[in-house]
Amino acid sequence: MEIRKATHYKDYLKLNDLLNSQKLLSYENGKNCHDEMLFVITHQVYELWFKQILHELYSVREIFKTDFLHEGSLSAAVSSLNRIEKIQGILIAQLDVMETMTPMDFLEFRDLLVPASGFQSAQFREIEILLGLKLSTRLSGHSDLIIGQLAESDREKLLHDEQEELLPELIERWLERLPFTENERYVFWEEYQKAIFEMTEEERTQVQKNIFLTESEKLSQLKSLQENEDRFKALFDEDLYKKTREFSYAALSRKAYLNALFILLYRREGVLILPFQLLTCLSNIDENFSRWRYRHALMAKRMLGDKMGTGGSSGHKYLSKTVENNRIFQDLVSLPSYLIPSSRLPKLPLFLTENMNFKKVASACLS
Repeated sequence: MEIRKATHYKDYLKLNDLLNSQKLLSYENGKNCHDEMLFVITHQVYELWFKQILHELYSVREIFKTDFLHEGSLSAAVSSLNRIEKIQGILIAQLDVMETMTPMDFLEFRDLLVPASGFQSAQFREIEILLGLKLSTRLSGHSDLIIGQLAESDREKLLHDEQEELLPELIERWLERLPFTENERYVFWEEYQKAIFEMTEEERTQVQKNIFLTESEKLSQLKSLQENEDRFKALFDEDLYKKTREFSYAALSRKAYLNALFILLYRREGVLILPFQLLTCLSNIDENFSRWRYRHALMAKRMLGDKMGTGGSSGHKYLSKTVENNRIFQDLVSLPSYLIPSSRLPKLPLFLTENMNFKKVASACLS
């Protein structure tokens, strides 16, 4: 029997390569800027965490590529997305360390970086694409700016990645397969519409009878109620629904959106617990990247003021625009607009709740 050679910590982690990979331009140019080491290590750590995020995202994508999603696979997907959330917390916290460097310290070596820029992080662009943010759907001019900064091999890979099925498309297909909302015995959305419009009528009556409101205030509140009612109506009309989302690059189909809403409404039903956790994770990941972009923009303003970025962007002004414009799962974030109090939810028929119980439901119910 062959004896396995002992694994050494240093060799296993390739520490010689890792710890000798910090090549400081200021030292090579005779300036010896102390804080460049912090700058290099922080960005190297970012790239390592990006690699782990990609590892998790590719795993999730493979899980959702199947047309039959077992409960255990869904649990694995939620675990991977939870891990990404935790990593994002570290990415944001690293900015606190970076900000121990003063603007003057950064200026000592900043010019040596040109034209190097975070624009050139192919891994981060790959993360964005996997999550559904294609280069072709960015703000006017932003995609050209990004593509122009990438090495040719990275550019070709990312453009190829955009042709693959991305996570929002796979999530949409999975949501469309949710079996509980419509069948020959029961159509949930008919009951839901009744509950919504009954609630709206009650609120309208309360406003009209409120003696403490001026006529102007009544008109304003009644207008808001009508707008809310119209927003609900758009959920149940295919043409209206498409019109409200024609400018959204990651919009869910109406069927997928309604099923996502159903998951939120009945999130405590046994078979919907994991789907609810998954949708929550996706929303949180989207929000965390927005939070990270916002912190990055603030840091750029603090360090550089209104100076141009090293990659040719407008610096903090560009970064600030990406906070909202690069949101990915906007449909999931908008779902609370259509929630109603639990006390007003339609009571589901017994045969349906039995099918949603873990003891009765088959694995196919999550497929």
